[in-house]
Amino acid sequence: MSIIDKNKIQAMKRSFCKKGLILAALTAGIIANSIQAQDLASALLLTKSEQYDKAGAMLQQLIQKEPANSKNYFFLGENKLLEYFADTISNSLALATKDAKGIFQKGVDANAGDPLNYVGLAKVAVLLNDDKTAADMRMKAKSYLIPNKNIKKLVPPAKDYAFALAKIAESYIEDGQVDTSIALPIIRQALSIDSKNPEIFLIAGDIYILGHDGSNSIKNYNLAQFLDPKSPTAAMKIGNIYVRGKNLQVAIPPFEDAINLDANFAPAYRELGQLYYLAGRLDQSKTNYKKYLDLTAGNIPAKTRYVNALFYAGDYDEVIKNVEEILAVDKSRSYMNRLAGYSYYEKKNADYNKALFYMEELFKTLPADRILPKDYHYMARILMKKNMNYTKAAEELTGLQQQLQKDKAKYNSASAADKARQKAGLDEFTARVEKLTADVSNSKKEIDRGFQQYVKVLELKPEDKGVINEMIFNYSQFKRYNDAAKMMAKLIDPSKDDFDAYMKIGRAFYNGENYKAADSVFNIILNKSPNYLPAYVQIARTYSKMDPDFKMGLAKSKFEKVIAIADKDSVKNENEMVEACSYLGFYFMSKDNYTDSKAYYDRLISLNPNNKDNKIKGYYGIGSLEIQMVANEKTNEGRLLVLSRAGDAFNKILSIDPNYAAAKTQINYVHDYETQVKKGIPPNEIRGVVKDAITGASIAYASIKIKDTAAENLSNGKGEFKFEIPKGSEILVVSAKGYKPQEIPITKSRVYNVSLSK
Repeated sequence: MSIIDKNKIQAMKRSFCKKGLILAALTAGIIANSIQAQDLASALLLTKSEQYDKAGAMLQQLIQKEPANSKNYFFLGENKLLEYFADTISNSLALATKDAKGIFQKGVDANAGDPLNYVGLAKVAVLLNDDKTAADMRMKAKSYLIPNKNIKKLVPPAKDYAFALAKIAESYIEDGQVDTSIALPIIRQALSIDSKNPEIFLIAGDIYILGHDGSNSIKNYNLAQFLDPKSPTAAMKIGNIYVRGKNLQVAIPPFEDAINLDANFAPAYRELGQLYYLAGRLDQSKTNYKKYLDLTAGNIPAKTRYVNALFYAGDYDEVIKNVEEILAVDKSRSYMNRLAGYSYYEKKNADYNKALFYMEELFKTLPADRILPKDYHYMARILMKKNMNYTKAAEELTGLQQQLQKDKAKYNSASAADKARQKAGLDEFTARVEKLTADVSNSKKEIDRGFQQYVKVLELKPEDKGVINEMIFNYSQFKRYNDAAKMMAKLIDPSKDDFDAYMKIGRAFYNGENYKAADSVFNIILNKSPNYLPAYVQIARTYSKMDPDFKMGLAKSKFEKVIAIADKDSVKNENEMVEACSYLGFYFMSKDNYTDSKAYYDRLISLNPNNKDNKIKGYYGIGSLEIQMVANEKTNEGRLLVLSRAGDAFNKILSIDPNYAAAKTQINYVHDYETQVKKGIPPNEIRGVVKDAITGASIAYASIKIKDTAAENLSNGKGEFKFEIPKGSEILVVSAKGYKPQEIPITKSRVYNVSLSK
C-alpha cells in the first residue's frame, strides 16, 4: 500500500469519526429535548389536573435544568395564577400576583425576546386593575412577533407565534368577561397560523363562551378534543358551559366523558359530585366526592378545593365537618377557619356567634396580607346579622331608663317602710336596665366594627356596587341615615339625570335630620329640572322640619311653590296639593290669620269632589280654626256665632262619615263651650309651666296638644300655658324641639307642670 493510500484511509477514518461524534451529539440532543418535552407535558398535565403543587415542583426542576428556557417560567407563572383561581377563598390574590409577577420577570430576564412572559405580566396587571401596564406588556409581546406573509418565515416559528397570539387574546379575559371585539380577531389570527394546536382551540372556546356564544364555544372545544383525543380538558369545559346555563342534567355526560378519557382525572369527579348534589342525587354525589378524595389523598390543597365545592354546593354542615377535621390534624391551615365562618353564616339555621368565632380565629392567626376582601365582607355581614335587634333594644332601653328614673324618684320620696318594700323590685329592675345597657353598648361597638369591615372591602374593591348597596341597606336599618346618603352618592353617575337616585340621597339626609344637606341635594335636581315637583315637596317638608313651631315661617313660601307647580295639573298632583293646602291652612291658623287659613281649607274641600278624605280634612281644619277664633271675640254673642260655624263644619264631617270619632268629640266640646258661654262661665281650662327636666329652665313655645285632636296651644316665653280643652279629653301631649315628647293623663286637676327630657 502506498503512502498516498494510507493517508487517504486515515483521512476517511478521521472523517467517519467526526461524523460519528456529530451524529452522536445530535442523537443525544434529540433524546434530551424529547425528555425535556415529555417532562413539560407531564407538568402541564398536572396543572390541568389541578395538582398545582406537583406541577409547580416539576416546573421548578425544569427551570433548574434549563435556566435559560423562558417558556418554563411562563408555565410556572401561569400555574401559580391558576392555583389562585382554583381556590380564591383560601388563596391570596396579592401573594399570588406577587409570586407570578416575579416568575414572569425571571422569564423575561432569561430571554427578553420571548413574548410569552410579557403576556404573563399583562395577565398579572389585569388582575391588579392596572390597565396601562397590561396594555404596555401586550404591546411589548407583540413587538417580538415579526409578521411575514410566508408562515414558514415567521419569527418566532409559526407554532410559537400562534400560541403567543392565543395567550395575548386570553389576557383580555377579566372577571369572567372579555371584550370579544379585541380578543376574537387575535384568536382567529392565531388559528389561521396554526390549526393543529388544541390549546389554541381551548382558548378560543373560552373567549366565545364569555361572549355568550355557546355554539361556537362548543365547536372549538370539540376541535380541541379531535386534535387531542386522550385529553379530558375539552370535555370538562363543555360540561362547564352547561353548568353556567344551569342545565345540570345535560352537564353530567361531558364530565363522565372526561372520566372515560382519563379515569384518574380528579377534577371531573369533584364537578360530578357537586352536580349530583345540586340535582338531589346524593348517593352518586358522595361516590364521586369519595373518588375525588381517593385520587387526591394527602393533598391538602385538593381537599381544600373539595371543601370549596361543598361550600358552593350549599352543603354547609359538611363544610364545617371537613374544616374541623382538617384543623384537628393541621392547625397551621388556619385559613380554613374562613370556610367554617362563611358556612355558619350561610346555613339555613345560621349561627352568627359561631360564625364570628371562626372569623375571629382567622383574623388572629393569618397575617394581614393573607386576609381576603371576602373575609372583611363576611365579617361585616356576620356582625350586622348578629346585632339585627339593636335598634329595637336601644328603643326599649330608652323607655326602661325613663321608667327607672321615675321609679327611683318615687323610691327616694317614699317612707322608710315603703322603701323596704320597694327595694328588691327596684334593685332587680336596675340590674335589668344595666344588663340591657351593656348589651346595647356592645352591639353598637360590633355594628361600628362591621361598618369598618365594609370600608376595608371598599378600599380593596372601590367599585363593588353590591357592597355599596349592602352598606346603604344596613346604614338605613340602623338609622344611620347620613352615612346611607353618603354611600348612595357613590352610585350617582353625574352624566345622567337620575332624579330618583338624587331623591333617595336627599330623603336619607332628611331622615338623618341633616336638613341643609338634604336641601342642597334637592336643589341639585331643580337645577337640572326646574319643574320637578317631588323635589319641591321634599324641600317644603325639609324647611318645615327646620321650623317646627312656625316661628320663622321657613316652609310657607316652599309650600306655596309646591302649589304653584302642582296646580298645573291638580288632578294628577292631588296628593301634593292636599299636603301643601293642609300645611298652609294650619300655618295661617297658627298666625291667627283666619282669612288665608280658611281659604286653603276651602280649597282642600273643593280640590276633588269625589275625595271624602280631602273634605274631612278641610272641614276639620275649618272647625278647628273657628274654635281658635272664639278667643278673639269680645262678646258672648260673637263667641256663640263662631262656635255655631265650628259645629257646622264638624257636622259636615259626620254627614260624610257618621262614625268619625274626632268630629264627634269636637262637637261635644263645641256644645259644652256654648253651654259655658251662655252661662257666662269660661269652658274647661288647664294651665301650667313647661321646664327642662335637668336644668329647670323654662321652655318657650312648647306644644301642648290634646292627643288625636287638633286642639293645641303653645307655651309663652316663660314656659307658661293656659289652655281650654275639649270635654272628655284624656291625654295631653307636650313636646318641644330637641326634647322627647311626653304624654300626660288628664285628671280632675287643672294644673299640669311638665318637665321634658332631651
